[in-house]
Amino acid sequence: MENMVYAEELVKEFLVFRGFTNTLQAFVKELGTDIGKGFQVDKIIDLVFSIYIPKFQAENLIQLLRFFSNCFSSHETHLISVISELDISIIQYYIIHAIQAGRKDKVIELFDIHGTELLQKDQHWASWFAIPYIKAPQSEPKFRVYFSKEWSNALHLSLRNFLTKMFNGTRIPALMKISSERNMVSRLKGDIKQLNFKLAQLQVSLEEKETQLHQLRSSSLLATEVIVGTDSTSNPLPGSGEPTVFVPASSHVNCVSASAQAGEREPKHSEDIRPDDTQVSTSKISNHSGQSERNTENDAQREEEFPEVRVDFQETFLGHTSPISRCRFSATGDNVASASVDGTVRIWTYDSSAPTSRNATIYCGAEIMSLEWECKSDRLLLIGTADGGIKAWNVDAKRVVCDLSCTEAFPSVLDLKCSPVEPIFVSAAASRWPGLSDIGKLGYASLTVWNMRTWKAMTVLPLGEDPPPITSVCFNHNGKLLAAAATDGMIHMFDMSAGLQITGWPAHDSAISSVMFGSDETSIFTLGIDGKIFEWSLQNQGKVLWSSDCSRFCNLRSSSHYKHEMALDAYGRRLLVTSNSLRAPIYQVRGHAYGMRTLPHSASITTVDWHPTSPIFLTGSADHSVRVTSMV
Repeated sequence: MENMVYAEELVKEFLVFRGFTNTLQAFVKELGTDIGKGFQVDKIIDLVFSIYIPKFQAENLIQLLRFFSNCFSSHETHLISVISELDISIIQYYIIHAIQAGRKDKVIELFDIHGTELLQKDQHWASWFAIPYIKAPQSEPKFRVYFSKEWSNALHLSLRNFLTKMFNGTRIPALMKISSERNMVSRLKGDIKQLNFKLAQLQVSLEEKETQLHQLRSSSLLATEVIVGTDSTSNPLPGSGEPTVFVPASSHVNCVSASAQAGEREPKHSEDIRPDDTQVSTSKISNHSGQSERNTENDAQREEEFPEVRVDFQETFLGHTSPISRCRFSATGDNVASASVDGTVRIWTYDSSAPTSRNATIYCGAEIMSLEWECKSDRLLLIGTADGGIKAWNVDAKRVVCDLSCTEAFPSVLDLKCSPVEPIFVSAAASRWPGLSDIGKLGYASLTVWNMRTWKAMTVLPLGEDPPPITSVCFNHNGKLLAAAATDGMIHMFDMSAGLQITGWPAHDSAISSVMFGSDETSIFTLGIDGKIFEWSLQNQGKVLWSSDCSRFCNLRSSSHYKHEMALDAYGRRLLVTSNSLRAPIYQVRGHAYGMRTLPHSASITTVDWHPTSPIFLTGSADHSVRVTSMV
């Protein structure tokens, strides 16, 4: 009954929405009569035997019988014959009740109106036309059985059993399933949340066990090194009374090089290197290395102690069948686009109350390397692939409106960015396929500006001769500046109105994996493949405003991805970074707190993004899942 009431409310809501006021009035009027009584057997039995027959409402009784005949007309032939026999029996019961109540006029009235119809259906009604004129029909052998209590009770029972069987076997309309399916979805979501919570607990427990195992192995290895070191230094040369430190000949060059990198003066000639100097230099390098290792251990320890992010809600999307390569919020944050390495893009929404009309699956036939939503209309999704393709998908029309192709010389579309103001976008392509994690073998770069109205290339931004690949690009808030990060550690700044490079500076000693403007547009963030993050001042070029080392989480030398990425929240306070481990770090930019860490996936985190206005972030993982997490 609850499902039927909910379905009726949906119909009313739809009629009001469409402006069908006349239909709405007729619908409400029909609901008032409710001739079918919601297909509730007890109410129908009462309607027939307690209202229509005792009150001699023959017309309403005939309409009810016609209604049920139409409802069950699609069933098997033998059931249709049963319906016909029940109709005849109910009308006969009406006649017998009228005779017993002394209302033969009601019997004559029934035959006057419906006699011809009854006779057409069954010729046996001919003998019943005489019953109102017989003085004692209950004494007639033909009618005696219909006046018995047994026949009346059998009719009640037969009608109840038949209606019960028919209603239980009736196909429920799809509209009535909405309420039950909604309740089922809510229940399943609750079960999923509980299972996710249990899974998170088990993953935390697993990480703790792995950490303990790693500590035990480290302690065992350290004890072994101490024993070996003691044995090697406690055996002096024959004839010597003091222990001797052996420095191999090849270590001179290594020590001098290391000392020079650490700030020591490099000798001009190899003859200037004396044994004593070498030993002192070696001692300094050892101390410096030990200090660096301790600092790294301290950083790692602080990162291990990151508090777990406080979660308001978390939804997990499991629509992919291979590791996630990219995921992005739309410009409004209502939709999410996620891509996997098998060349599949899924468009979906994490809010159950939001419309799902834009949901779609796009098969691109090649690995997806870049995703970008159009900033202004929020209707177009750009997809860059490893075979040089750029597809423009219209989420409302649900079709590819343009299928572009880069030149054969630059088949890998590493990044795509749309201008926040103009109908243009920039593609960063490389001349070679990056493979798994070899970002240093991408070949050369090409930066192309495309018109989103004509879908044609407008210009190629100048990068010089044989430029190193551009791995990441971003526009500033008004689209006048474009920042491009290269594999040689350089940041290039372009004036988009002139189409020329205006400045640039070396930001990293290694390749840059990701670049983005700060929220206040006075700084720019870079993430190197060595895991180092810098915030550079745009007002004082070359000045570092903030930095952090997340190499423990995202170091490409120990990663299976060709690049890592970062995402900045809408307020520019939190920086989310991809991770080789099950959790991703969230750094507090220029804050007193060191950072937080996300809830764990079951595999490494390969892509991240922030909601454009809310404290909600995305994490895509090699475990084929994408999670939407809302922070408290």
